[in-house]
Amino acid sequence: MVTYHPRIVDAQLSRGLRAAGAVVVEGPKACGKTTTAHRQAGSTVHLDASPQLRALAAADPRVLLDGETPRLIDEWQLVPEIWNAVRYEVDQRQADGQFILTGSATPADDITRHTGAGRVARVRMAPMTSYEAGHGTGAVSLAGLFAGDRPASLGADADLADIAELVCRGGWPANLRRDLADAINANRDYLTTVAAADIVTVDGVRRDPRKVSALLYALARSNGTYVTDRTLQADVNGRGETLSPKTLGSYLDALCRLWIAVEQPAWGQHMRSSAQVRKSPKRHLVDPSLAVAALGAGPRALLADLEAFGQHFESLVFRDLSVYAQAAGAGVHAYQDAGGAEIDAVVTRDDQWIGIEVKLGARPEVVDVAAAGLIRIARSMRTPPAALAVVTATGPSYRRDDGVDVISILDLGP
Repeated sequence: MVTYHPRIVDAQLSRGLRAAGAVVVEGPKACGKTTTAHRQAGSTVHLDASPQLRALAAADPRVLLDGETPRLIDEWQLVPEIWNAVRYEVDQRQADGQFILTGSATPADDITRHTGAGRVARVRMAPMTSYEAGHGTGAVSLAGLFAGDRPASLGADADLADIAELVCRGGWPANLRRDLADAINANRDYLTTVAAADIVTVDGVRRDPRKVSALLYALARSNGTYVTDRTLQADVNGRGETLSPKTLGSYLDALCRLWIAVEQPAWGQHMRSSAQVRKSPKRHLVDPSLAVAALGAGPRALLADLEAFGQHFESLVFRDLSVYAQAAGAGVHAYQDAGGAEIDAVVTRDDQWIGIEVKLGARPEVVDVAAAGLIRIARSMRTPPAALAVVTATGPSYRRDDGVDVISILDLGP
């Protein structure tokens, strides 16, 4: 029997079932949605198991709703009519915790025009964090940083080669049991499936798999950066393909609705003049392992190119921070002003914020520069930070004399 690794969203799913008639669990394929939802479901129906079942559901979606509650309807977006049927049934039953809907794609807006407000809770699920996968200690709580906790940990026993392997393996539950080479091959196959098949399921529009692959490569080259559409077009052209601005927008939208491409929104307009702050988001692939796979790289390539390694490591930190922040009722943004001063990640909750710089190395001279930059930007803000931190790949976690925390990603947890 496959061992279940507890997920941080377990508690969020439980809370949603207590507070709404249905819960939608959304996230990329293979991140563990079905397994996680099944553990809290009373009965299950899998729409991806049979074309006949989907045809039956499309004719009368109500036939799928009978069963012990919570009733799990897996890959519900394959029969979008289920959304309104569930919404209606929740109204009729007037009870919480009736349905769990899991989906690997977000249907077109007109399909879910009835938002389900007050009836349906949403839980976002991502690939596993370093802590969930058992690679980290979780000794430093992100929620604790908001409360003023002081980090103190000797850190995990890991070096840069270990971190390179974590970046390449990714947070996919199935990869935990695979050899690294097999995990890397699985990630490459994942991207092939996205380009050839999955992207059609979003809206039924057929897109050229070669162009999709070229766009994934372009996104991977600029993973975790403020990449512009023009740069993406140039990189696609460099792969021998072309995408007009309109077509590029359509392809990007499809990848976002598959939860493959994700954005790290800009922050700071409410703190400073909007003219002084970058408004465009950073772009990431949902897991750095997909970026490495798209580039045809592996641990050796990362260790040979520390600049690229650092870029993908920053994306790994964003992945983990996003999960921990969601559990704390927070969000993860990025900050850059007109003068070029920036903060890699800003975690915000209500009127609190935590500024985080990400550094692959933990050498004092590297951390000193990062800490000084954080302090300089924090002094210009109207609201003081709840914490400032430099997140590193390895090493101990502690608070410096200047008040800036140094935290290993393997120590960071919810």
